[in-house]
Amino acid sequence: MSGGIFSWLVVIVALIALIIVLLLRREEEPEALKTPFEPDERPDAAPPVEPEAEPEPVATRVESVPVAVTEPETPPTPDDLKKIEGIGPKISSVLNAAGIFTFAQLAETTADRIREILEAEDPRLNRLADPTTWAEQAKLAAAGKWDELAVLQDELKGGRRV
Repeated sequence: MSGGIFSWLVVIVALIALIIVLLLRREEEPEALKTPFEPDERPDAAPPVEPEAEPEPVATRVESVPVAVTEPETPPTPDDLKKIEGIGPKISSVLNAAGIFTFAQLAETTADRIREILEAEDPRLNRLADPTTWAEQAKLAAAGKWDELAVLQDELKGGRRV
């Protein structure tokens, strides 16, 4: 058994040696295959082709076009929307996330739009809040009519007319 393995090992080593010899011979070109002429001097060689000259680059003037730089829109200085009867911290943050930061913005927003905003955030908010008077309250707050706002809020309970 061990004699069989030894025989196979000898055969494998011999094959590897043969492959190495063939590879080394391949790298050496035999003298008989070498030509006595340089590549460009052979009698049957075509005349060398001169590379065509690259055309001179033509200078072109590119006029710069002014690019309008727009400043990122910064939100206005936020008002404390919690001063509106019926708006607490959670609803105030939801309105801010929707882009409503000031009393003036709230005054311009319809009750239906506010309901959509609240519904999109959490459907339970619509059951807890009634935005029907928020625009009216926000108009007074935006105008700085705090006394009138206080009178109105005394008539409300949770932002709803009683």
